[in-house]
Amino acid sequence: MAAMEVIRPGMLTLIQDIGRYGAGAQGLSQGGAVDLHACCWANYLLANDPNSAMLEITLGQAEFLILQDCRIAMTGADMQPSLDGKLVPMWQSLLVKKGQRLVFGFARTGLRAYLAVQGGLESPLILDSASAVPRNHLGGFHQGMGLEKGDRLSAKPIPTGCLQHQGELAAGRQTSGRFVPDYSKPIELRVIESYQQASFSAEEKQRFYASRYTVSQETDRMGCRLSGEPIHATVDGIVSEGIALGAIQIPPNGQPIVLLNDRQTLGGYPKLGCVARVDLPRLAQARPGTAVTFKRAKLPEAVEQWQQFSRFFGLSL
Repeated sequence: MAAMEVIRPGMLTLIQDIGRYGAGAQGLSQGGAVDLHACCWANYLLANDPNSAMLEITLGQAEFLILQDCRIAMTGADMQPSLDGKLVPMWQSLLVKKGQRLVFGFARTGLRAYLAVQGGLESPLILDSASAVPRNHLGGFHQGMGLEKGDRLSAKPIPTGCLQHQGELAAGRQTSGRFVPDYSKPIELRVIESYQQASFSAEEKQRFYASRYTVSQETDRMGCRLSGEPIHATVDGIVSEGIALGAIQIPPNGQPIVLLNDRQTLGGYPKLGCVARVDLPRLAQARPGTAVTFKRAKLPEAVEQWQQFSRFFGLSL
């Protein structure tokens, strides 16, 4: 049975899980929730499997009609969600009733909010993922494109023997304030340098780490384009190769691009390195004009933080 109906889809609302891994050799993007931190918390608050599908709402202005009593959780950008006109909290589990209207306003801070339903959303799996990737016309509804008015979303049924237990686990869960990001703050990203850092002179690398960049209007799920002091490699290009999540690509104009979930699978621009995985969720919420700086990562620290995150949420990425 459907759990909710789309009344207004907003600017872009996509079905996402943690992504489509192992398909890069077929030319398919990874996809998945750009803000993995918010995504994982939404599922955790409902005692869902960490890879359960949910909605990723960009910038807001979305509205849903609740079609059955259920428990939901909302995380990510502050879109001032309301039920029947009354503001409701984010970052905690919440019971909603049949007939209520859930409305998301325009994001006050951040860029993307996540709406999860207990049990996870029903959506066809393609290569083991429900993630919608518009550039691949794959996954979710409408061949990877955004939801449309009238779409009905169903929650996966929870086995009878688990229903009470999962409900008890989720009841009253909320995220501690220290894990709720302040999306209005400037961003400092840690960089794990790659072998291609040798393609940049010491002066160019010093300029990169000393510069303050701003997020461009052209940022999207493929990559976060930055504007600021240009840097240049000693080579014009490289043989095209696979591109990792978070790779910092330097095109000919010298303006860095941090590649995100819907990135192309191959690229021939030189790369300074990758943004530490645990720092990427903050970049996923960066609106145009947000200030961004970089510093070299301490690799053991970045690895340990990622391992702690993965263990807590039960990820095996």
